[in-house]
Amino acid sequence: MQKRITQEELIKKHLNKRGSITSWEAIKLYGCTRLSAKIYDLRNEGMKIRTEHVSKKNRYGYMVTFAKYIRER
Repeated sequence: MQKRITQEELIKKHLNKRGSITSWEAIKLYGCTRLSAKIYDLRNEGMKIRTEHVSKKNRYGYMVTFAKYIRER
C-alpha cells in the first residue's frame, strides 16, 4: 500500500520548488485551509520561512491584506 502524501509535505515541496505560497494558493492547489498551522509546524521542524504582508485590491475593489510565506535559503 502506498503512503499518502500529507498537506504539510505538499506545502514543503511547494516552498522548496517555487519559493513562496499564499493561503489562496494552498486552498486551490492542495485543499489546505489552515496554511498558517502548516507553516508553524514547518518552522518547528527547522525550515526558515519569513512572512510578508501583501496588500492588493480584491475583486470588489477593496484593499485587503494577506500573508505570503517565503522560504529563506
